[in-house]
Amino acid sequence: MRITDAKVKKVNGTSRLKAVAEITIEGVFVVHELRVIEGNNGLFVAMPSRQVGENVYKDIAHPINAETRQVIEDAVLKAYAEAEWKY
Repeated sequence: MRITDAKVKKVNGTSRLKAVAEITIEGVFVVHELRVIEGNNGLFVAMPSRQVGENVYKDIAHPINAETRQVIEDAVLKAYAEAEWKY
């Protein structure tokens, strides 16, 4: 699988949410609403999710294996590092 585009919009503020991203896979499939989160061990990418109960969220889309998750995370975090702040 190849990520052919990754776009990031940085979020200004003090929350753990640092950016919202979208990726294009193989130039034919787009996934919106990935989130860049500041965790205890640094930045990570959270998959799109929806609320299914009080304080309970379920991923709507997610990779099936660790290799694919790493490809997605690498592409999004690279785009995050290269993104400029837009106010």
